[in-house]
Amino acid sequence: MKKIIFTKKAPAPIGPYNQAVLVNNTLYTSGQIAIHPETNELVLDTIENETKQVMENMKAVLEAADMNFADVFKATIFISDMNNFARINTVYGAYFDEKTAPARETVEVACLPKNVNVEISMLASK
Repeated sequence: MKKIIFTKKAPAPIGPYNQAVLVNNTLYTSGQIAIHPETNELVLDTIENETKQVMENMKAVLEAADMNFADVFKATIFISDMNNFARINTVYGAYFDEKTAPARETVEVACLPKNVNVEISMLASK
């Protein structure tokens, strides 16, 4: 059974997709970027603040599906510059218990939506 997940506490999709889809007990999130859901403005002042906004958006999507970061089993991070990896990783890591952190890959890409520096998607299950 497929259930669409939506929350006003995360940015509305900017295309023909949903914030997340729950299939049985598995949540498939769309990539989140650093759009502040209340202002609809990008948070790009520092890579740390940008990453924190992405993670807060993801937190809101997870909560809308009655989940949290402990339920995440896989994450994908897309970044525009691998030189920012350590700074992004520090912020990202603060949201997980290192002993139970999900599997993950981090990929440098040529361009991301709205020319942001980081986009993160996740898979979660209860």
